[in-house]
Amino acid sequence: MVQDYSYPTESFLLLGKVAKAHGMRGEVKIFPFSGQPENIRTYRELVLVNSTGDLSPPLAILGCRVQGKVAITSLDSITSRNKAEDIEGMGVLLAKANLPELGENEFYWHQYIGKTVRDLKDRRIGKIEAIFPSGSQDIMVINSGTEEILVPISKTIVIKESSEEITIDPPPGLLELYTNYSGGRDD
Repeated sequence: MVQDYSYPTESFLLLGKVAKAHGMRGEVKIFPFSGQPENIRTYRELVLVNSTGDLSPPLAILGCRVQGKVAITSLDSITSRNKAEDIEGMGVLLAKANLPELGENEFYWHQYIGKTVRDLKDRRIGKIEAIFPSGSQDIMVINSGTEEILVPISKTIVIKESSEEITIDPPPGLLELYTNYSGGRDD
């Protein structure tokens, strides 16, 4: 479950949390909310946030390896088990300015959250509340107002995108699986 952390969302992304200390030299296990611990290796530095919203200075990543669902990470200035235990439970942030550049047809999950989803007839399906990985493609969780609708994200389904909306062409029957879905709302 994602814990609430108070931080400047316009400048940072919440990647995960420090799950626990690992070993005696200050390494920590970072649990990424994306389910993709290998991504932690691609970043140069992270910022930590505690439960009251206090931010650490940027901490360089000195080393990182994946173990199951966590990234065992060595951070600058966290050099002992005691220091690692002091940061257990903290949120792990990445400055948006440090995000790697995307390739064609790639996106960051945070870019979809909150967008309105419409079908090809311009009927409102709902708003994207979350995205999660599912093997070969990510799944968007759309809140229709009455229920959650799960829709895969693929080139054949996501037809058009703007800063506010996404238009989808779901496979026949997908939306009808959700008993209260009646073809969207015309608003």
